[in-house]
Amino acid sequence: MAGWSLLGWGSRRRRILKEQAVRPIVVIVSAARRRAWFTIVACVLLAVAGLTYAAQHLRIDTDTDNLFARSLPWRQAAIRESRNFPQFDRLIVAVVRAATPEEAQETAAALNAALAADKKDFIDSSYPAGDEFYSHEGLLLLPPDRLAKLLTSIVAAQPFLGQLAADPSARGLLNGLALIAQGVQAGANLTPYDGALKSVQSNLQAAAAGRPVPLSWQSLIGGNIGGGGDEFVLAHPVLNQGTLQPGGVATAALMHIAATLPDVRAGRATVDYTGQIPLSDEQFASLTHGMVTGGIISLLLIALWLYLAVRSWRLIVPILLTLVLGLALTVSFAAIFIGVLNLISVAFAILFIGLAVDFAIQFCVRLRDVHLVSDELSDAIPRTAREAGGQIALAAVATSCGFFAFAPTSFIGVAELGIIAGAGMLIALSCTITFLPALLRVFSPRTNKAPLGLPYGERMDRFLQKRRRGVLVVFAVLGLAGAGAAATIRFDANPLNTKDPNTESMRTLSKLLTNPATNPFYADTLAPNLAAARTLGARFAALPQVSGVLSGATFVPEDQAQKLAMLAQARNILAPTLLAAATPPATPVSAADIRVALVKTQQAIADVAPQLPKDSPLLALAATLVKLEGCDDAQLMAMNAALTRFLPGELSRLAASLNAAPVTVQNLPESIAADWFLPDGQVRVEALPAAAAQTTAGLRQFAKAVLAIAPDAGGPAISTIATAQTILNSFREAALLAFLAITAILLLVFRNLRGPVLVLATLGMSVLLTALFAKIIGLSINYANIIALPLLLGVGVSFNVYFVMNFRMGIRKFLSSATAHAVLFSALTTGTAFGTLAASHDRGTASMGVLLLISLLAVLIATSFFLPALLYTVVNALENARKKKS
Repeated sequence: MAGWSLLGWGSRRRRILKEQAVRPIVVIVSAARRRAWFTIVACVLLAVAGLTYAAQHLRIDTDTDNLFARSLPWRQAAIRESRNFPQFDRLIVAVVRAATPEEAQETAAALNAALAADKKDFIDSSYPAGDEFYSHEGLLLLPPDRLAKLLTSIVAAQPFLGQLAADPSARGLLNGLALIAQGVQAGANLTPYDGALKSVQSNLQAAAAGRPVPLSWQSLIGGNIGGGGDEFVLAHPVLNQGTLQPGGVATAALMHIAATLPDVRAGRATVDYTGQIPLSDEQFASLTHGMVTGGIISLLLIALWLYLAVRSWRLIVPILLTLVLGLALTVSFAAIFIGVLNLISVAFAILFIGLAVDFAIQFCVRLRDVHLVSDELSDAIPRTAREAGGQIALAAVATSCGFFAFAPTSFIGVAELGIIAGAGMLIALSCTITFLPALLRVFSPRTNKAPLGLPYGERMDRFLQKRRRGVLVVFAVLGLAGAGAAATIRFDANPLNTKDPNTESMRTLSKLLTNPATNPFYADTLAPNLAAARTLGARFAALPQVSGVLSGATFVPEDQAQKLAMLAQARNILAPTLLAAATPPATPVSAADIRVALVKTQQAIADVAPQLPKDSPLLALAATLVKLEGCDDAQLMAMNAALTRFLPGELSRLAASLNAAPVTVQNLPESIAADWFLPDGQVRVEALPAAAAQTTAGLRQFAKAVLAIAPDAGGPAISTIATAQTILNSFREAALLAFLAITAILLLVFRNLRGPVLVLATLGMSVLLTALFAKIIGLSINYANIIALPLLLGVGVSFNVYFVMNFRMGIRKFLSSATAHAVLFSALTTGTAFGTLAASHDRGTASMGVLLLISLLAVLIATSFFLPALLYTVVNALENARKKKS
């Protein structure tokens, strides 16, 4: 025995210190047991008061920007940008798509007008591409070579345009086609017009089939000078703060308005939505979706595990009531000291249930074990506190340190979670040594003489004792594999990858991501003036990571004199056409007129048919015209209406665009100038990412390249990468703080190095196994699931402490002990709670749940196999040392 005392494991001094440390817990437990009803009533009243306060003061913050400290440089940049350009913040973005550009523009304009009129749901609304500036001065924004090509195409089509301008009807279109056919006789090459002819043939074919559809004259005549593609309507909603979906009412109003628009009702246009507000709303909706069902299933499973753990409803009910009380008091703490829950800290409830139940299980399982030798409950409860109270307290404090380590970090969302959950662990400990003993006194669980332990526990103990070296070698190999895996696991910085891809806003955004021009991960900065903006834009454009650049200089283009001269020349050539377009036709077209034109056009094509290739669109047109002859007058007039619906507007836009005026900073429309210029003359310059920036690595390279030119640049690309770095730095800091705090606590409790080393070595193995499992299942680390890693320290320490402290008390059978039984069922209940997170519709929360589950599995494996093998090795070494000593 002298040898044991010399080695620091069994001295009388240590027993005295242990008893002194545990004595306060024993006193509290005994007092709660004696005054059971007073304790119960006091705790319930405290919980009711706390929940009442929480219901009135605890609010939900759905703004993900507030997850990070405002003092961070990149947050300061984002705040400045929001202050300078508030129109880009807190938006619902409606994305309008249609069969033709004109229908998309018409629908977007109508939607914008309706949203602007709805002051109950929207602060304001804008349709940037609908500004008259683009119709009047839009051609000046084209590079000279593109403008020359477009104008050449328009001038070459003057005969056809002249026919249409003089007669903007199906008759005019058919007569124009006849002119094109006649041009073949003169040797004209129709190849450049094949696309336009096919488009016309397709529309005429639909009309012949009784399904007339509008023809896009913008595509045929103006080369989409009015826009084309997706149209965007930007709305600032009235937010209902304090709810999980502040913009939900406004989003529903938008979709209701959209459903009433003519082209949407006709199925010709669609309106989808995305933006910061819907993305945030849907993420919180994903978090709460299925929460009630999942919570009920989780509680039922927890109740099952509790039954298997303690086999008595007189123990199960006190455990569950203690858990409920602790959760209520933790909510009260959050309301009083934090006052707000965010996207991350809202997960504290699941974490509390998963972790805090361990303390009550440990107490009740150990009570049941003590009850085997002590029939009197009044003796068994204090004795349980004496034997297990210190272990539970140490586990609670260590777990709490794992959470509190987040508090000093700049990741405010996790810092608040750490404070709430860390306090929750201490609250759970308090409930376990006060409320639980009082409930046990009231419920009076009966003595159960069946011993507790894991199935095959004794056999496993013998195996681990005999094969300890081989087991440690296996774990050494697994540890090396885990170290290799940890070095290769990637951090996914893209916040979109943590969202549910099946929500409306994410589906819409995913479509926009494929186009660099609509990719939300742009970077921007401010240049002091227009000349500097041009220089900076040219430097950005030269980067291989950049697909394009926009700036205030884009809207005050260079070479305006040259372009205006080109426009003037085209205007002179097209003057007769434009004049005819401005003069209304003398008589409206009739069905008879259209029939005459049909015959005339067929004949014109028939005359040149031998000269046409077999795949000529004109031949297909002739066949379609034959079908149209068989249509009644109503069908022909419907065809006329569809074909000419957008023709007058396009001819007017063409005339307006050819009459462009010089553009200066001073005469830019306010709606455009406000997006690109500050009152002091600074100019916003925006760099658009290349397709390679879709990945985290590509986005990091894009941000690095931009920052090398403009160190003060901001925007979503810069903030996304900076966010990732902030998260990584925060978790390194939290992990280090947690490790140091836990080490200090273990040294203080064990008062030697061996105990802390055993605990921390097992904890290190748990971390390596977690990395190995994550690599095997292909799990990447992101800003949501990374919080599982420091929590691993607290959870791992809890289980390890129970075994090492048992060893310190002289227990040499580990897996056949009541402690192992409690650890297994604590792990099952914790895993069930974490499984609720893993089943979340929110991908970030689900990935956090998965990482927590595999971390828990790693902890359980390390604690159940690696630690006992390590302890048996220590036992063997101590025995050999004792024999040598004696």
